[in-house]
Amino acid sequence: MSTRERSACPINLSLELLGDRWTLLIIRDLVFAGKRHFREFLQSDEGISSRTLAERLQTLQGEGILTRSDDPSHGLKAIYRLTEAGIDLLPVLATLGAWGSRHRKADGQLARIAEELAAGGEPALERMKAALRAEHIV
Repeated sequence: MSTRERSACPINLSLELLGDRWTLLIIRDLVFAGKRHFREFLQSDEGISSRTLAERLQTLQGEGILTRSDDPSHGLKAIYRLTEAGIDLLPVLATLGAWGSRHRKADGQLARIAEELAAGGEPALERMKAALRAEHIV
C-alpha cells in the first residue's frame, strides 16, 4: 500500500492512507473489539488475507497510527496499540458508523452502538478517547 501523496489536499492525504476498506476495519477492531494480535485481526468477519493484513499493519505502524511491541506473555506474538493519531480517528469511525446505521442494512445492535456514540457528541467521544488512551498509550 503506497502512501505517496499526489496533492497536499487534507482530504486526499487522509484518503491515501485510510481510503481502502481494510485500514479502517483494522482500526475499528482495535477501537471497538479490543483486538491486539495479528491472529485476532484475521478472525474478523470481513475475511482479510494475512498478506493484506501484514501490509496494512506495517503501513499503519510506519505512518504513526499504531505501534507494535513484543508480547511479554508469548515470545512469538506482537501487540498492536493505537497512538494518539490513531485514537484521533475515533470521530471518523463514529461518523461512518452512524451514517451506515441510518443508510445501510446494518446489524441492529451494532447500529444502536453507533447511534449512541454519535448522539453523545463531543463529550462521549472524549470519554471514549480517554479510555482508549488508558488502554493503548503505554
